Amino acid sequence: MTENNTVWVHLQHTPLALAQAYEFLSVPAAGGLALFVGTTRQWTGSQVTVRLEYEAYEPMAAKEMHRIAAKARARWPMLLRVCLIHRLSSVPVQEASVITGVAAAHRAPAFEACRFLIDMLKQSVPIWKREFFADGTVTWVGTEPQPRAPM
Repeated sequence: MTENNTVWVHLQHTPLALAQAYEFLSVPAAGGLALFVGTTRQWTGSQVTVRLEYEAYEPMAAKEMHRIAAKARARWPMLLRVCLIHRLSSVPVQEASVITGVAAAHRAPAFEACRFLIDMLKQSVPIWKREFFADGTVTWVGTEPQPRAPM
């Protein structure tokens, strides 16, 4: 785990704990906490999803996640805390794959920065996803170019 008193970036192979992210973001000066939790959904189009599996080049992924956190802090200097946490390995339906979150004095920068974090993470962090379906098919996701988030 990479953590300091204002930024928490983490890749892990075990279930994500939303309560830990909320606790990390909760500081007395924060009037707004924004959290995004990405979960495995049951349906992908007309197919029943059984699970997702994530792989990453972990050193590069962590480095890029830190870069994104720094970019958010530069763009919204009023951010008090930032977290980016991503699960690797198998993630069953209804479980969390990713948590992004921020603490700020006010809600507007919290919402904006949290959206920026998830958009940038999906766009630039080397994490790859496979979808496993009930009919036995497996599909790699995200190999096509994604729309870029505003810089």
